Formats: sequence, C-alpha cells, structure tokens
Amino acid sequence: MKSVSLSILGSTGSIGTQALEIVEENRDRFRVVALSANSNWELLAEQANRFRPDYLLLCSEVDRREFEARLAYRPTEILYNSSDLSGLATLSEVDIVLNSLVGFAGFPPTLAAIRAGKRVALANKESLVVGGEILADLLKENPDQLLPVDSEHSAMLQCLAGEQFASLEKIVITASGGPFRTWSRRKMDGITVKDALDHPNWSMGAKISIDSATMMNKGLEVIEAKWIFNLPIRHIEPVVHPQSIVHSIVEFVDGSSKAQLSLPDMKGPIMYALGYPERLPLGTPRMDWTVRQNLTFEPIDHDRFPCLQLAINAGEAGGFAPAVLNAANEVAVERFLKREIGYIEIARVVEESLERIQTGTELTPDSLIEVDREARRLANEI
Repeated sequence: MKSVSLSILGSTGSIGTQALEIVEENRDRFRVVALSANSNWELLAEQANRFRPDYLLLCSEVDRREFEARLAYRPTEILYNSSDLSGLATLSEVDIVLNSLVGFAGFPPTLAAIRAGKRVALANKESLVVGGEILADLLKENPDQLLPVDSEHSAMLQCLAGEQFASLEKIVITASGGPFRTWSRRKMDGITVKDALDHPNWSMGAKISIDSATMMNKGLEVIEAKWIFNLPIRHIEPVVHPQSIVHSIVEFVDGSSKAQLSLPDMKGPIMYALGYPERLPLGTPRMDWTVRQNLTFEPIDHDRFPCLQLAINAGEAGGFAPAVLNAANEVAVERFLKREIGYIEIARVVEESLERIQTGTELTPDSLIEVDREARRLANEI
C-alpha cells in the first residue's frame, strides 16, 4: 500500500499536533513531507526530528540559529518566510495539504494547493470565509479536492454521504454556546480575557477560543458551509447544543434527518479528511450508550451574541463583506487578547468596519488582499 504524503501547515497548533499523533499511529499509511510553524521553533524542531520531513518552514529568522542547532538531521530545505507557505502547499511529492493555519494567512496556500491539483484537508475556515467564491469556482469539477476538518462540516459531509444533493432541505449547525451561554447581557459587560478563554468543552488556541465565546466562530462556519455545500445561507440554521455531541444535522425534503454524533475530539474529523472516502480505524473515546444521556438544543440569543448575525449578514451580502468581517474580527480579537479593548467592543469594531468599507472592485485574490489590508487598518483606527 502506497503511503499518503502530507504537508502540514501550522503543525505546532492544536490541529497540527493531533494530526501528527495520527501519523505516528499510522506510519504505514502517512508520510510527512513538510511542516510549518509560526514561531514555536522548539516544538517544530521536536516534530521535525521525530518525522524527518524534507521541508521545514519557520515564519521568522529570529531563532534560526537555535532552531537549526536543535535539528538532528539535515532537511532538503529550511525556509523562513511566510510567503513560502504556498510553496509547501504545491510540492510535487505532496498528496494532501492539511491547512491548519490561523486567519487570512491560510487563504493563499489553500488557493495555491487547489490550483496545483492537491487535495486540501481544510482546518483554516478563513480560506472559505474570505475567498469562498473564488475557491468554489475552482472546485466545480472536483469538489472532493477540498475536505473540511471542522467538526461541524465534517459531520455534514458524513451525513450527506450516499445522498442525492437535490434531496437536501436544510443543514442545522450546532454550537456549544461557549462559556457565556447562560450569562446575562449585563454580566457580559465585565467579561475578562481569562473568562473568554475558558471554553467548557473544547481545548483550542486563543483566537478560536475568543471566536467561540463571541459566537463569531459559528458565523464563520455558516459562511464556510455555504461554499462547501453550495447552499443559500437561509438553508443553514445555527442552534445551541451545549453537550457538543451532535456536531451537525442534515434535514431532507421528506422530513427525515441525519445527525453525526461523537464525543468532542478533533481527531475524528482530521482522520476522516485524511482517509476520505475510506473510514479508517481510530482509537478515540467512544460514547457509552448504556448510560443516560442528555442531548439538548436551544435557540441562539442574537442580542447577546451579535457577532453571529454580523457574520450571517456578511455571508448573505457576499462580495468583499466576509473579508472585511474576518479582518476586522482578527484585529478586534487581537486587541482584546492584549486587553486594549473590552469583550463587548469586538462586535462594535466589526460592525463599524463593515459599514465604512464599501467597494465595487472585482473580486480577485489580489483585490481580496488589498481589502483585507484596508479593513485591518480601519479596524485598528476604530
């Protein structure tokens, strides 16, 4: 059996480290060709020594000497410029690109990989939020070239396996509700960074944890689902499901529904994307169906979580609106994490950025980069 060659972008993050744990347990199936990290050179060196990829990329030369001294072998090439991420996504020897980069930085490598005919296991939702219209056009002939790693979108894909797409009526995308699901609007005025990072169900990086707390993450996932499954946003319904067991539900034209259930664990979606369409064995914890379970669902309070509605509105507007939404949110979250603005102000920064940036420019990769730059400048000014 020929092993599948992987390029893992963002290997030191939560998704990247879990993907490498899967590779460790399936060395006969997967081979690591390339790894990249933003600044965590120590972990990247440790991963490199364990998997010996031919290519390494560290997005900073500050620690170059220490990093290279820590390596126990000589790779084919070591890169230090983030602009080379697209090169790692298009290597001739790579079969699958796992893109787990954070933010808009993930879009150019996704675009490059799709254009090069690579299969992309996508954990970078911003690629579709910002550039979904461009990517969807490239994927028309081969939609299986892009496979979602988000638990919700992986669930949708699994529920749709073997179904006629014409029979799909609605997708229900679940949200845990985050740490503030039961907080009053008044209490939310005093939310601290520590409060917002304390997710009840998932262990994630800082950016996605804040997005989960504001429910912007769910809004971005609604836009992502629109492009993956070519659905109008009105057919994608977010609901709160505090237990995070049901990851998505697909409802069909005959009134029946399918749901995908599993304990909160990202290894399942990662493995499904890497092995698709085959379902590979995975030693994750199982549900105990002999024990009483409480699976509850409730509507989302848009007054307390305005970021969700801002994202839905941007997704419906299309064009550059999702790019502005994403850029302004990245800036606002960064400023909140630095304790320079309050939690409530995140939504205000995003809303004002959307109101103030209007453009009639043609949607292209270059114009997206320009609008992203302008939106960040404006959001910081706000």
